[in-house]
Amino acid sequence: MSHPSLLGKRVLITQADQFMGPVLCEVFANHGATVIASTAPLTSADAPAAMVASAGRVDVLIANLAIPAPTTAAVEVTDEEWNDTFNALVHPLPRLVRAVLPAMIAQRAGKILVMGSASALRGMKRASSYSAARGAQLAYVQSVGVEVAVHNIQVNAIAQNFVDNPTYFPPEVQANPRFQERVKREVPLGRLVGANEDAEFAAYLCSDAANCFVGQVFPVCGGWVAR
Repeated sequence: MSHPSLLGKRVLITQADQFMGPVLCEVFANHGATVIASTAPLTSADAPAAMVASAGRVDVLIANLAIPAPTTAAVEVTDEEWNDTFNALVHPLPRLVRAVLPAMIAQRAGKILVMGSASALRGMKRASSYSAARGAQLAYVQSVGVEVAVHNIQVNAIAQNFVDNPTYFPPEVQANPRFQERVKREVPLGRLVGANEDAEFAAYLCSDAANCFVGQVFPVCGGWVAR
């Protein structure tokens, strides 16, 4: 599946060395995009705007934000864990969007895609801080998406789980027999979603073929949220 509308588009991908970053860089480049792969930390208040300024023109922003998910019982979640999780996953997002939107509004074109998590769509034990942060991402996407649609800018999110990636499902996890049994038990697809499958869907959502999608959250999780 080729997306000619990505040819020559300037695509800024955050945390390009983590989560879905490496495969997104590869897939978008294969579709002819000019990929700006940033690995700069984004937790300071002025970092996102500085990243966008150094990138030059941005036609597509992919907010690929990730940290290892805490697995703390709700009663034991500290203010520090809660704040650190939101500082990594939530606070950079509006800062990035505020930085890219003015130019996109001026040119009446742009795509913003958040690589989020399906943990915001289905309850998970010992994931309250992480799931809350991922949920904030999705609520933000829905609101901003309907707000900027009038400017021909499409803001959407992929809410994923059980997708092959080095941050949450590294090779040593995938090789664990207990994890393999868990996948067979919990994921109707019976396997992890392939990294390329996820990245190709992201490429589609960032192409002109997907101009009709506005403020939407797309689960990519092999049917996990449907169970």
